[in-house]
Amino acid sequence: MSESVPVRPRLLSLAWPIFVEQALRMLIGTVDIFMVSHVSDGAVAALNVGNQVVIFFLLVFNFIGVGASVVVTHCLGARDPAGAGRIARSAVSLNLWLGVAASLFVFTFAGPLLRLLQLPAELEGYALPFLTLMGGTLMLESVSIALAGVLRAHTHTRDTMLVLAGQNLLNLAGNAVLLFGLFGFPAMGVTGVALASVAARVAGLIALWILVRRRIGFRFDGADLFRLPRDHMRRILRIGLPSVGENICWWTAFMTITAFTSRLGAEPLATQSYVMQILWLVIICTVSLGLGNEIVTGHLVGGGAFEEAYHELRRNVRLGITVAMALICAIAVFAPQILAVFSDNPSVIAGGAFLLRLSVLLEPGRVMNVLVVFAMRATGDARYPLKLGVLVMWGVWVPLAWLLGLKLGWGLPGIWAAMIVDEWTRGLLNLRRWNSRRWLVHAERSRREALAGRSAPSPTS
Repeated sequence: MSESVPVRPRLLSLAWPIFVEQALRMLIGTVDIFMVSHVSDGAVAALNVGNQVVIFFLLVFNFIGVGASVVVTHCLGARDPAGAGRIARSAVSLNLWLGVAASLFVFTFAGPLLRLLQLPAELEGYALPFLTLMGGTLMLESVSIALAGVLRAHTHTRDTMLVLAGQNLLNLAGNAVLLFGLFGFPAMGVTGVALASVAARVAGLIALWILVRRRIGFRFDGADLFRLPRDHMRRILRIGLPSVGENICWWTAFMTITAFTSRLGAEPLATQSYVMQILWLVIICTVSLGLGNEIVTGHLVGGGAFEEAYHELRRNVRLGITVAMALICAIAVFAPQILAVFSDNPSVIAGGAFLLRLSVLLEPGRVMNVLVVFAMRATGDARYPLKLGVLVMWGVWVPLAWLLGLKLGWGLPGIWAAMIVDEWTRGLLNLRRWNSRRWLVHAERSRREALAGRSAPSPTS
């Protein structure tokens, strides 16, 4: 534990580019919804439901991206850049195979997936072509996620930010041309939005590939597609599977909640879509700090600085709550004006404003949850958040949302109240886990594996 860590990345220098990157990623969806809102509220609702299927599979790809990123930080903290490169190649190979499988699945079963989410039949004409195109090209995102995770682990967070900036501009330009039929192109509606997004994805993937080659000397050949060392997979999956399993658990629960909202009608569904788009600004602040802290924690764990990692997380939770409360309070004050940008329906604006103000109670719990979970997975203690998530989300959140939102007739406010209970319950229990230091045994194992990898030969099969 006395060995110094060669690189001590600073939280804010890592977090602000991640915030901008995540904001740009969110802006892609917000721009899509803003432009489609000129078609109809129904088109917005359809786009939102189709996007949830896409997001679900992006979370699946993240189990490799997250696991690889954490293991790479351990290698770098233990002064093993060659081992970090081997982990990176394995992550790209596995995510490519997963992306191909997911693309084929969504392309083939787009219609049944939309019906499973209880999308109203009259909206399927909007959602089906969108999901077919976006889902059928998921392999582009799967490889991009792996490459971006590797860059972040090497502290090159500004590079991924710049890639998303360019991708956003391409998406915006493509939307304007294909959605509204500018410059002689046909007005393709929601299908045009999907085509613009696919084109932007291709450009983003090419840019990331160039950057990993230039920044960290990443090399990849055809043989790497079939070279998946068992030790690499074990280390990646031990962190990645439970970590993203917890995220998938949240999204499947949220998709279930969205199905409840669909039963309330198209107007509440559109209201939820607008509110979630606005809330993502607050959420990405929390996620950015969490990802930055995860990188710092991973480097500290690889270097054996466990006590420093413990105190770093506690400081960052306080910082995250301060930032999140400042943002959500500002949004709550101007909620009607913000919602008026998206819709001119008075009922949607009034209902959405109430939900945004109710979210003042939601966000502090989310901050505790996100930052502690990210720190625990950076230590290797990734199973506890998954077990807790399954128990609370499906034992409390979903049943309570059904009870309050549908059974008792509270509607969207009842569904939001259930979300508040879920985030606070998990946040407090995860923080108790961190304070107990039960994650130390996992951190020590991660440190030993990183040190062992320094002298390991490069795998040949």
